[in-house]
Amino acid sequence: MIKIVDMPLPGLLVLAPDVYGDDRGYFCETYNERELEKILPGVRFVQDNESLSGYGVVRGLHFQRAPHAQAKLVRVVRGTVYDVAVDLREASPTYGHWFGVELSAENHLQLFIPKGFAHGFSVLSEQALFQYKCDAFYDPASEGAIAWDDPDLGIDWKIPAGSVILSEKDRHHPRLKDIVNQ
Repeated sequence: MIKIVDMPLPGLLVLAPDVYGDDRGYFCETYNERELEKILPGVRFVQDNESLSGYGVVRGLHFQRAPHAQAKLVRVVRGTVYDVAVDLREASPTYGHWFGVELSAENHLQLFIPKGFAHGFSVLSEQALFQYKCDAFYDPASEGAIAWDDPDLGIDWKIPAGSVILSEKDRHHPRLKDIVNQ
């Protein structure tokens, strides 16, 4: 069974699976197509991705433009991240708003990010193993991104700016106000 913990922006969901623990460890079901169909009708995941990153790494804020836009279901297998989604749906009353949540191996929370959002995360632990499901295949020509430090968004990544580690690509993304044709 999956519980919806929060709905901070329309379509964005924080999910908590049931976790059964005892002196041996724990068991939890991290994905069940029938259960998710009840919560997310019509969403069908086609691709799984995984990344391993060290403390201070910020990945994002990435998105795919239509017709290759992706919905994602993200979780942390090891470590802790601060996960962020930014609403890019121009007709949305929450356009340009962002939501962040700490995802960790300990809390087992998952974040569902619908199409039309940019996504990124910062690593708060020594290392983090991050997994996500996508409902559309990655298409390089449809890739877009927003600057992680866009002052108009004002995202607190929960790590000191001097400790941020970025890929060369993530160092040069435009601000949200400069994005055209999401």
